[in-house]
Parts: sequence; C-alpha cells; structure tokens
Amino acid sequence: MKQLLQDARTGEIRVAEVPAPQLLPGCVLVRVAASLVSAGTERASSEFASKSLLAKAKARPDLMRDVLAKFRRDGLAATVRSVRSRLDQPQSVGYSSAGLVVAFGDGIVDISVGDRVACAGAGYAVHAEFACVPRMLVAKIPEVRGNVRGNEREASSQVSYEEAAFATVGAICLHGIRTAEVALGDTVAVIGLGLLGQPTRQLFDAMGCRVFGMELLRQRADLAIGSGAEAACTGAQEFRDLCFQKTGGLGVDRVLITAETPSSEPVNLAAELARDRAIVVAVGTVGMDLQRKLYYEKELDFRISRSYGPGRYDAAYEQKGRDYPIGHVRWTETRNLEAFLQFVADGKLNLPSLITHRFPMEQATRAYDLITGSTGETFLAALITYAGAESGTTVNLLEKIPVATVAPSSGSIGLGVLGAGSFAQNTLLPVLKAIPGVSFIGVCNATGPRSRNAAEKFGFSYCSNSEAELLHDPQIKAVLIATRHHLHAGQALAALRAGKAVFCEKPLCLNEPELAALVCAMADNHAPFLMVGFNRRFAPMAVQIKNFLSEIHEPLAIHYRVNAGYIPPDHWVNDLDQGGGRILGEVCHFVDFLCFLAGACPIEVQAQTVSNPGQYSMDNVIASLKFANGTLGTISYLANGDKSASKERVEVFGGGSVAILEDFRRLELIRNGRKQITRARWGQDKGHKAEMQAFVDVLRSKTPPIPFEQLVGSTLATLRLQNSSQTGQPLAVELSAFVASALAEKI
Repeated sequence: MKQLLQDARTGEIRVAEVPAPQLLPGCVLVRVAASLVSAGTERASSEFASKSLLAKAKARPDLMRDVLAKFRRDGLAATVRSVRSRLDQPQSVGYSSAGLVVAFGDGIVDISVGDRVACAGAGYAVHAEFACVPRMLVAKIPEVRGNVRGNEREASSQVSYEEAAFATVGAICLHGIRTAEVALGDTVAVIGLGLLGQPTRQLFDAMGCRVFGMELLRQRADLAIGSGAEAACTGAQEFRDLCFQKTGGLGVDRVLITAETPSSEPVNLAAELARDRAIVVAVGTVGMDLQRKLYYEKELDFRISRSYGPGRYDAAYEQKGRDYPIGHVRWTETRNLEAFLQFVADGKLNLPSLITHRFPMEQATRAYDLITGSTGETFLAALITYAGAESGTTVNLLEKIPVATVAPSSGSIGLGVLGAGSFAQNTLLPVLKAIPGVSFIGVCNATGPRSRNAAEKFGFSYCSNSEAELLHDPQIKAVLIATRHHLHAGQALAALRAGKAVFCEKPLCLNEPELAALVCAMADNHAPFLMVGFNRRFAPMAVQIKNFLSEIHEPLAIHYRVNAGYIPPDHWVNDLDQGGGRILGEVCHFVDFLCFLAGACPIEVQAQTVSNPGQYSMDNVIASLKFANGTLGTISYLANGDKSASKERVEVFGGGSVAILEDFRRLELIRNGRKQITRARWGQDKGHKAEMQAFVDVLRSKTPPIPFEQLVGSTLATLRLQNSSQTGQPLAVELSAFVASALAEKI
C-alpha cells in the first residue's frame, strides 16, 4: 500500500510503498477514502523535523535531558546509536480520516465489514491506503435523516467520506465547546477562523449562540460571515469594539481561542473581550503569557481544552477499548466523534465550503508543500483522496514487498525477523549484520513503515506484513523474534513447527501453559534449536566472573541489585496482557544470570514487593532464590531510585573470594588479599555481540550456549516469582516434575 511518511532527520515527505498494517485484536482495518491534512499540527511536526540537531535540542529541552541522562548511564556509543536509530525511523503522519471497514479483529462486536467509518488518532488514522484503528477511535458514519434547514441533500444521500474525514477536528472543536460550558443563547467570540475555528463557529451557530469571529486573513473572515457568523473582522481593536457593541458594553460570555501562534496576544485579547467571570478556553496552540491584571480584575476562568475529550491519552480506553460509563462521562472522545458526524448528517454544518485543495495519494507531498508555505497559496482545508476506496473490490491485504535484489550467498544462514522495533534495530540487527555468513531474507512488523525501514536499512530481500510468509520461506533457516512479549511463545512455537531455528528475545513466555507447550515442541526428535535473549551471561566481564568462580567448590551467595528506574503504569511492559509486568519482562534477565553463575537451576523462589504508595506498578521487588547446589541468590529490582545512579551491581561471595561487577563497566575480583580490577575501555558491553555470535555458531552445528534445561528452569522460576509476589510466600520450582507433566499432557 502507499503511505505518506516523514523523515525524522530532515523533515522530507515522501509517498512510500509499505506493507499494509496487521489487523490487531480490538481494532478495525479500514480502507481509507479520504484523510484531512492538519495545517497546524502537521506543519509544526514538519518544521521540527527539518531543524538541525542543535535546533531540535533547543526546541525540545526535555528530549535533550533524556539524551544526556542516557549518555551518563550507558556511555557515548550507546547514546549515539539510540539517537541515530530514532532519527532513522520514518514518521507516520496524519490523524483524521474516513473509509470503509474491510476487516475487524477479535473483540469487535458492533462494527461489521462494509461499515463506513471516521477514524481518529495520530499513529492510527494516518495518511495511508489502509489503517488499523482501535475501536474507541472509530465512529460509524450515520445516515442522513432528510432535509434539515434547507439542506440541499436528498433524503437518501450519504455523508461523504470527505466530510467524515473532518470528524477528528470536529471532535476537538466539540470538546473545546464543552470545556467552555457554553449554554443556549450565549454570546461567544472565536479568535482564529482556520481549520479549527470555522467548524467551531458553525457548531455554535447550530447551538443557537451568537458568534463573533476574528481572523487575520480577510477571506477566512468573509467565509465565516458567508456561512452564518453574525459578524467577523480582521483586527484586534476592531474586534474589541465589535464585541462590546454587540453585547451592550458587557463583553462576551465565552471566548474560544482556535488560533495557532507562539504569540500570547490572543489569550490577552480574549481577556479584554470577556465579561466579568467569563470562561476563556485555549483550543489551539498559542502562547500563554497571561497578563494577570486582565484576568484578575474580571476573575476570569482560563482553561485548556485537551484534544478530542475524555479517553484521550488513556491507553486502557483507546487501546483496550474500556469505555467510560455514559452515566459518569457523557462525552468521551468517541461520543464526540459520533456527535460531530450527526451534526453533519443533520445538515447543520457546511464542511465542503472549507475544502480548498484536494490531492490524490500519489501527489500527497504537494499537500505539505501547501501547508508549509512552499507554494505561497492560500488554503484552509486540504484533503488527500484515495482511488478505489469506494469501489468495493476485493483487496489482498497480505503483502510482500521486494527491497534488495542481492541473492543469499552459498552456505549462508537465511534469517527472518519478526518485530522491527527499537531494540531490534538499535541492538540486535546491527550486531548480526556484522557477522559473516548471515543473509537477511525477510522482515515482518505489525506496522508497514517499520518493516520497510528495517528492510532498507539492513538489506533484507523483502518486507512483509505476514508472519506466515517468513515461516514458510525455504530460504529462511532461522527466525529472530523481537516482538512484544505476549507474542513470543506463539511465534516461537509456530517457527519451531515450521522447522526454523529460533532466537527469541526475553521473556520466552508469559505463563506456564505456554512454557509447557514449548517444552513439548522441543521434545520432538526433529525439533530445531531454541535460544532466548539472555545476553548478560555472554558479557566479557560475566565470563571473567564465571572463570574466577570455577575454582570454588562450595555454594555461593549472590546479590544482584538493579536500579531499574520508574516507568508509567500505562507503559506496555506493565500491561499484564502485553508485557506481563516487569518481573516477567525484565527480572527474567537477572534470574538467568544467577543460574549462569550458580551453574544450577532454582528449586525455590520467593518475592516480596515494597509497600506501594500508588505510584508504582508492583515493580519494587526483593526476590530470593535457592538453587539445587545450595547457592543462595537475591535480586533487588527497584523502580523507586534515581536513574543517574548505576543501574546494575552484582556481588558474589564464596570460597574466600569476592567478585563485584558494577554496571558492566568495572569488575573487581578479590582473592587471598589480592585485588584484580578490569575496566571497560569503550563503554559497557552487556554481551549482545557474543550472544549473536553464539546463536550463529549453533546454527553451524556447534554446542548450544545455554542448555535448554536452564532456559526452562530460569523461565519457570521467573513465572513462580511472579506468583509469589502476589502472596509473599515461597514457592517450589520442581523443574523435572514440570517437564514430566508437560510431556505427559502431550501424550
């Protein structure tokens, strides 16, 4: 499919051929007919992307602080890789569209194939021929109920896709109006009659309010008057006089600022126009250096309207479809979308009069030339249209797009990759690319732009939106899985059953039935190789510790302290359905490392969490592990510290010896009063390069670097730690019994 993408490094806009998005649970797949270009939001994004690195840093000091923090924590090389990778990722643009539903995912019960819908949301309702959109960001386009107020539509006509493509902007306008608490008969001033201001003015008119508008461009002011505004003007002083004249010198009841400017003049003009104790609402992005005297003397209420309404930025609402009860939250973002579309269907809005430009998808870059001022043309609303969207023809959604024409070399290992996110592109793929004898065949990601970008960046033969395409490709001998955690087990099973060797990023699975299924799959005599991304055991300093401990023939005492840092509760890792929580998603690393140093699997585990004041996600954990050879280990995994402190510290005691590893940068080995210190010369090495080399070596018939028993043992121990954290009680980890039970179930 074709999609409009923006280069994050240069701001360049291009129409690219990328795989269609995968259909995800709780989402609908829409064949887009029209999408609206936002002159404010998309122009600002384009201008930011085109800035130099220094200018970007000045414009976003918050991002600069993050970069500096990463530099102090992880070193220069890792920071440069991270920044470059982020700038290399193409950005999907657009957030308001309409089209036809061609498929729906699990959990959708109220939308069918063939429904006409409006779509919202950055990252979802993008400028592309197809879009995968969560249910709560979709609204059905209603039928027209007949002639209303002299509307020229016939009773049988439909709301057009072009009109429906305004729904996101319309929801923003409606939420601004609701934030202002406008009542029937109020006098309202609208400052800015652009893409937000014109629909807002029309909505006020439909509500029975007296509306006065101000816009610097004369033709936009004239458009407002022509479509029903009581009055509109182009100058601040003229607008002050107008508002006081129309209100008998009292001032207006409400002021909505729908302009887009860094200047604070609109917010202070609003205070001058308003009556005593009026409400001023900023809907557009404007400067907010408020003159206190103006607001104080009238005791004005200044408010900021946040996007489309309640539900926006709430992952549980938008991504998981957890609606708010209508009795408690009447106007959510979804219901605002629906309400705006109903206004259109009832003939109360004249949206076609706002459309100044239309561009076919093949010429979509011209829309950006328009809104960035390159063409010098005046404009208001620009639409991108998509040929064939209304034809009803059957569409093949499974796409394989050739990228590189280089054939795999003889004897090389053909690699397929599932998941092309930041970790895969920043860490795993660059390392694999440097290993001779590996041919990059196919890459698949849920979103097309990431698939295409990874394919071009690393030289894959093709990109696809179909996992089956990779699993049934005879050229692919090994599959690397770097998707979100909840997909790992299913994808690993599918790859093993397809006869592919598997490297699966941690965690291997999120529950014991999944682990049992993998045990059964590996019990097959013809089962390929399975490896899990426990990279720390491959780190050079980890190997040094292991060699140092090889002379000790007694149980060890090991403490692993992790200053993990805080992540928000709504981060996907904390989502038990997708990420499994931080114990399964991250503590598994440290359980494996203890297994590596102990040379045995855990037989008992216990986890207790620090009392939670409400800020954390049960991710301050003290875990205790008892190993089969008598070794005892503790893991202090903490989210309540300062990230500027070192992230990881390992201390090992045993046989009159001590080993101390600080953040994989400094290793101290102490024995017989003698101290050996090793420092990382070029920054920390957590073992990713050696791990990938070991994986490739196994594919060349060498010994597996991690015994399968330890993979199962550490994973089972982590699953039991998760269970223990809920009760604080110790739990046995009976590995042999678990394996026997899994195999018995198979039989």
